[in-house]
Amino acid sequence: MLKETQEKYLMDLKAWLSETKEEELEEMTAFFSSRLEGYETHMKSIWGEDYRLFSEKLPKECRHILDLGCGTGLELDEIWRRNPSLSVTGVDLCQDMLNRLLEKHADKPFTAVCMDYFQYNFEKNKWDAVISFESLHHFEREKKKQLYGKIRDSLKEGGVFLLGDYTACCIEEEELLYGVYLEKRKRCHTEEGHFVHFDIPLTEEHETELLKAAGFSSVELSDELAEAALFIARK
Repeated sequence: MLKETQEKYLMDLKAWLSETKEEELEEMTAFFSSRLEGYETHMKSIWGEDYRLFSEKLPKECRHILDLGCGTGLELDEIWRRNPSLSVTGVDLCQDMLNRLLEKHADKPFTAVCMDYFQYNFEKNKWDAVISFESLHHFEREKKKQLYGKIRDSLKEGGVFLLGDYTACCIEEEELLYGVYLEKRKRCHTEEGHFVHFDIPLTEEHETELLKAAGFSSVELSDELAEAALFIARK
């Protein structure tokens, strides 16, 4: 991001945070259930092309994949278009979104798991690929660090973790949003382990550091997506 563009972006972000300072945090599942109608239209308006490009990064030899935060399956729409027989397990907190996915793809080999994916039993050496698109920017660094280790262990040798996500443009944005997040949780008396909808993205550098610390043999940052960063981590 160019310096002038970044400065304008941060100025607008600070203004928005000031305007929404007194707004309550929404519980994660309730947030998405209340926005189910119109959700796909909204997401496609931002990341429509990125869903297709993301799907193209999934190795053709994959047969069994795990999708974390699958929602209504927008990335899976594209993945199954390329490979209709691909077996997928999708984990998401919101049953309403999983139901919409199941309605769309009743004929696909899909297992829906409604739960917190930080508590999910990934097992060892099970998946050809683990994927996540626009989900992990809601969670704190330490939780992601532990999750990435589980993902790495759950992959077969040579398996890949594809992470497409919103990232902070700079350390200032990362620290600003995390500070507001902590303040809101404190003011709202949000209990530990209670998931809320608020963006706390890391910079690309810090996200890469977490993935490398998890033990992946290689971590590549691709610039092919238009509106998200794409991390390709291999076991």
